[in-house]
Amino acid sequence: KVLWTVLVTMLGYASSLPVGEDALCTAEDLAKYRIIFIGKWSQTAFPKQYPLYRPPAQWSSLLGVTHSSDYSMWKKNEYASNGVRDFAEKGEAWALMKEIEEAGEKIQSVHGIFSAPAIPSGTGQTSTELEAHPRHPLVSFVVRIVPSPDWFVGIDSLNLCEGGHWMDEVSVDLFPYDAGTDSGFTFSSPNFATIPQDTVTEITCSSPSHPANSFYYPKLKILPPIAQVTMVKLKKSQPGLSAPFINLPAKSNEIIDTVS
Repeated sequence: KVLWTVLVTMLGYASSLPVGEDALCTAEDLAKYRIIFIGKWSQTAFPKQYPLYRPPAQWSSLLGVTHSSDYSMWKKNEYASNGVRDFAEKGEAWALMKEIEEAGEKIQSVHGIFSAPAIPSGTGQTSTELEAHPRHPLVSFVVRIVPSPDWFVGIDSLNLCEGGHWMDEVSVDLFPYDAGTDSGFTFSSPNFATIPQDTVTEITCSSPSHPANSFYYPKLKILPPIAQVTMVKLKKSQPGLSAPFINLPAKSNEIIDTVS
């Protein structure tokens, strides 16, 4: 009788525990998406210290993962992993991929890894496909801003599932983040490690509050989006077929400012 009472108590406690956000996904099937990353980093939009050479403004390859809430690739106001640090500073993906694979093997929190080619200029687009699972409906990715000390754009744990169905399409404006591992202020700053390491923070038009900061536009309230990502659900009638290169209309993100 005592054991039965303890068991009932434990079950009641377990049922009262908070449920992860991905546990609410009741979709029955896998879902495939075309993910399109659009760079909007132009000299017109971001005139201050715009990199024209050695190297010119560009984007690294995109590295992403579909996962459950048990895994986190990166998170605002938390410390970046060694893998994210290497990717944000140098565009090296090996350590980050190893971290993803280890998380998938240890706690089965990762469903799949995906990547898209780099963009050789500040504007342009790249795309690839990803697969989401009802138990792994979250999407995270990173793209390094080149050149930069340790700056990147990305998404942290975007849920593609709403209750019993997958979203048909979702678009998100992207803004620059500082990985907190290098203390450079400008796109072309030399390597200067942040000791002790800082947390991941969003770069804004007023933070860091320093005139040398390449994104410092004190006359603005907010920065315009430096990039945009769109994920479009693929139809089941087209298994294995690559979606065409989608030419999405880009909203204007030009800065109206007198900063040279």
